[in-house]
Amino acid sequence: HASISAIVQFLPEDLGTFARAHPQVKIDLKEMLSTEVLRAVREGAADLGVCNGAVGTGELQLLPYREDHLALIVPAGHPLAGQERLAFEAALDFDHVGLHSNSSIHRAMHQAATRLQRAIRLRIQVTGLDAMCRMIANGLGVGVMPLRAFGLMHAGGTLQAIELSDAWAHRSLSLVARDFDTLPVTARMLVEHLRGRPPPPEHAPS
Repeated sequence: HASISAIVQFLPEDLGTFARAHPQVKIDLKEMLSTEVLRAVREGAADLGVCNGAVGTGELQLLPYREDHLALIVPAGHPLAGQERLAFEAALDFDHVGLHSNSSIHRAMHQAATRLQRAIRLRIQVTGLDAMCRMIANGLGVGVMPLRAFGLMHAGGTLQAIELSDAWAHRSLSLVARDFDTLPVTARMLVEHLRGRPPPPEHAPS
């Protein structure tokens, strides 16, 4: 089980090379929210999870996988357009297109707003990054998503990605298991592969 951030940004290339090297191995991948990934691993519904490492993992074991950076997505002509980097607080004056309430990005945003004693003007919520970009492009607000995901989706043209300077916007994605040493042989092979591959090149903001 893996979060949408991991699936969009990193897993296609990593799983593709693993599958070509081990064509006899079948990988059953499901997209889940980070909290659901942890629950699936904890309950034994998944051997391995890939999700935001900042989410409470309890007794589960973690290994580092990748790093990502969140960005604010704005339409062309927006008052914030043209900036390369800004603090999340600057986005709180505008309507937002948000992800599911249980997503790690949604939680991080609301925790940041609470620390600033501000509220997020959430206009609409969506379940995917493609839908978020379409809503932003049609004037329904701004949104926060991983910078590399934005580049990979080719969501440029009428949209711009602005890196967030806040510390919480730099995130660690982790591999999660109940016990890595007791995983099935094929699952351990996959863990070694995922940890051994260099991270893909970053995509610059459009």
